Amino acid sequence: MQIVETLNEALLNKNPGRNCECLLDIKVYKQIALMYSRMENTISVLSDMQADKSYVYKSKAALELGLDMNENPLEIDSIWEEDILKKIHPDDKLKKYIHELRFFKFLDSQQPEERADYHVVSRMQMKDKNENYRFVQHRMFYVYSPYNGKLRFALCLYSIVPDQSVHLSSSFLIINSAKGDVVAEDKLNYKNILSKRELEVLKFVGEGLTSKEIADFLSISINTVSRHRQNILEKLKVKNSVQAFNDSFH
Repeated sequence: MQIVETLNEALLNKNPGRNCECLLDIKVYKQIALMYSRMENTISVLSDMQADKSYVYKSKAALELGLDMNENPLEIDSIWEEDILKKIHPDDKLKKYIHELRFFKFLDSQQPEERADYHVVSRMQMKDKNENYRFVQHRMFYVYSPYNGKLRFALCLYSIVPDQSVHLSSSFLIINSAKGDVVAEDKLNYKNILSKRELEVLKFVGEGLTSKEIADFLSISINTVSRHRQNILEKLKVKNSVQAFNDSFH
């Protein structure tokens, strides 16, 4: 998926070099992730951008979402917790990636001493142990290194929300917790703006498929795909299909 490749380039602190290596003690942040999982029954994922590794701390909520507790914490050689991500509704998963990229760009524009004031709060759908979609709250915090100024850790917290009303929708917010303000929110509800077929085309564009590949997959002509793509651009008021993902959340 193209957006994941973009995120990898933005987030991973590759080959920092000995002189600019972050010396933050990961044991401290592992303890924080563990305490969240124990006190709030969250699934806590600590991702280390310098080492390209993640540590997943599970709680009883993991069992409700159909995740096993065999390894706790589970250590992953990636910053992406695939067992969790594959449970997220496809529409929400794509929006989650876009929102994380927006959050990174937003924090990158802030003064270093102000970055800790912000975090992400999202509500999205995830499959549970019975393969039914349930609303889950996702919170994400970034920790920047005081040694090299780069992003070092991301802490993601997943918890099942009490209100599972069918009238709720997914939401993606950036919060200033110091002031209690919503700084940015997902202003586009694609389902209200685009047709079902346009949504399908947009999802495949986000996954990096060409117009021919989309046409073959949906059993429609390339001309029809082109028409859908043009309609998407006009409805979302963007210049190109990729920008629909990179810019339409600002």
